[in-house]
Amino acid sequence: MKIIDPHHHLWDRSKISYPWLDEEDKTAFFGSYAPLDRNYLVDDYLADTQQQDLQACVHLQAECDHQDPLAETRWLSEVAAEHGLPTAIVAYADFSRDDIQAMLEQHCEFERVRGIRQILNYHDDPALTYTDANLLEDEKWLANFGLLSRFGWSFDLQIYYQQMKLAARLACRHDDTQFILNHTGMPVERSEEGLEGWWNGMRCLASCDNVAVKISGLGMTDPEWTTRSIRPFVLETIELFGIERCMFASNFPVDSLFSDYDTLYRAYRDITSDFSNGERSHLFRDNAARFYRL
Repeated sequence: MKIIDPHHHLWDRSKISYPWLDEEDKTAFFGSYAPLDRNYLVDDYLADTQQQDLQACVHLQAECDHQDPLAETRWLSEVAAEHGLPTAIVAYADFSRDDIQAMLEQHCEFERVRGIRQILNYHDDPALTYTDANLLEDEKWLANFGLLSRFGWSFDLQIYYQQMKLAARLACRHDDTQFILNHTGMPVERSEEGLEGWWNGMRCLASCDNVAVKISGLGMTDPEWTTRSIRPFVLETIELFGIERCMFASNFPVDSLFSDYDTLYRAYRDITSDFSNGERSHLFRDNAARFYRL
């Protein structure tokens, strides 16, 4: 089966600074990420994907030093010129900055840029939060977000279920922007209340026609995952958003902490074994090509 991977990362520690990889305590809510403290280059990614019929891939910004977010885009463009990968880039920009328009214009200089991601995960639990405040409630951030539509780019949305109503409001307000929800909506809270909150939040986002979703990152929310344990999240997401707004992604090398690439994609294939060839083509390839304009 031909695939397009719409969510992976690369990093070269000798060229770009990644503060989260420089941390002495390399522990996140899903456990230790110390094994990621190494270079992960195109050859490493190709080694992980060698058993798959990979047609194209999309690189998501990897939280490099935000003082110079263009450095990552510049480096990735050089890598792509040499290797042909990544096929497309989702770059970083901070919509709370005064110079956000200039930053977006500078990203425009790189032809492979297809969108922007600014991680928005905010949670009352310090172990889960990525930001100091909920930017979806920040007036300056919300005002500046409107600049994105001028560039015709998508926005990769990474949030928790508690933020999904605010995100749906944003998506409705900017119906000319394509939103792409990351990591299956990050169902990290597995209590009855947490699962119900995730489902209701996903249903709310799915009501917005301009929101699609990447089924990925399930290892972060279920480090000991099996095909059986992730099946409900995969199928419920597809039921809520529909075949044409879902796509499978790897989140490698982060999800290499929990399985190898082939095991992950084997699980996706097993879960969708009863789907038609056309439906699977949408999930594994066609939707990614459409949403990221590959």
